[in-house]
Amino acid sequence: MRHMAHLLSVATASPPFVFRQSDVAKAASTIFSDRYDDFERLSRVFETSGIVTRRAVRPMEWYAQPLGWPERTAAYIEGGEALFIEAASKALAAANLTAAEVDTVVTVTSTGVATPSLEARVATRMGFRSDVGRVPVFGLGCAGGVSGVSIAARLAAARPGTNVLLVVVELCTLSFRLDELTKANIVATALFGDGAAACVLRAGDGGLAAIEASGEHTWPDTLDIMGWSVDPQGFGVIFAQAIPPFARENVGPAVKGILARSGHKMSDVDRFICHPGGRKVVSALEGALGLTPGSLDHERDVLESYGNMSAPTVLFVLERVIQQGLPDCSVLNAMGPGFTSSCVVLRKAA
Repeated sequence: MRHMAHLLSVATASPPFVFRQSDVAKAASTIFSDRYDDFERLSRVFETSGIVTRRAVRPMEWYAQPLGWPERTAAYIEGGEALFIEAASKALAAANLTAAEVDTVVTVTSTGVATPSLEARVATRMGFRSDVGRVPVFGLGCAGGVSGVSIAARLAAARPGTNVLLVVVELCTLSFRLDELTKANIVATALFGDGAAACVLRAGDGGLAAIEASGEHTWPDTLDIMGWSVDPQGFGVIFAQAIPPFARENVGPAVKGILARSGHKMSDVDRFICHPGGRKVVSALEGALGLTPGSLDHERDVLESYGNMSAPTVLFVLERVIQQGLPDCSVLNAMGPGFTSSCVVLRKAA
C-alpha cells in the first residue's frame, strides 16, 4: 500500500452565473421555436432532465448572440483560468499544501482549446515552481474526471513522495449553437453546465483513500455515439444514439470486466460513484450495475443543482460522498467519447 497513490483532497468550483432551467427553456423557445418545427416536442427535455439550476461563465444574453471561435475561445480562457485557480487552490488548502509543493499538474479538459494550456497560463498566479511537470489532457469528454484520477494516480505512484495536482475544467455552455437545428443541440442546451474540480494525490499513507485499481473499456465501432463536430462556428455536440439504453445494456459487463482484471468483484463495491449524464442515464446505470432504484442519490442532487458539466461532474458527486462518509470500497465510473467506460477503485484510508 505504501507506493500506492492516495487521494489527499477533492475540491470543486463553479462560475458566477446561475441559470434556472425554466429560464433557459424560455430562452431556447424564443431562439428555436420559429425556426425548428420539432422544437416543441423536443422541449420536454427541459422538464424531464432532472435539472433545476446550472452555472455558466457568461450571462444568458451572451449566448443569444452570434459567436465564433474567437469569442468562444476568449470566454474559455478567461473562465477556465478563474475556475482552475479556484478549484486548485481549494484542493491544495485541503491537503495542507502550497502550489510551490506541487511536482506535477494534470489538466483535463475537452471544451476549449488553449496553447499554452491552462496550467501554464495560471502558473505565476498559482505559484507553481518553474520545474513543475505539466500534463495537459484533451478529448476524454465526460469520462475525463475518472480517467484523470487514474492518470494522476499512476504519475504519483511512479514517483513516490511527489505531489500530483489534478485539475478538471469544462465549460460546456460554450458549445451552445444558434445555428444547429438538431435534436442533439436541443438536448445539449437542456443539459450542459460549466464547472471545475481538483484533486491532490501522493503515493504513501494517509489521505482520504488509496487508488487501488483503475481501468477502461472501449466498445468497438462506437466513435459516433458521443463527441464534437468542428466547424467555423465552434464545437457542435454529437449524440448519435440514445445513451441510456446503451448504458443499461452494456455498462454492467464492462465494469465487471474492469474490476475482474484487478482482482475485484462487483460484490466488493460498497458504493458506485457515477457521472450523472442525465436523469435517464442515472436510472440506466442503477439498472446496469444492479443497484436499488434511487440509490444514486448524490448523483441526482448534483445533476439537479449543476447540470451535466462533463468531466468534473463525477468529482462533485465524490465530494458529496466524502462529506457524508466514504465507504470502505467505492468505484468511480463515467462514460465518454470513444465510446468508453472508465473506472477507479477507491479504498478508504485507515
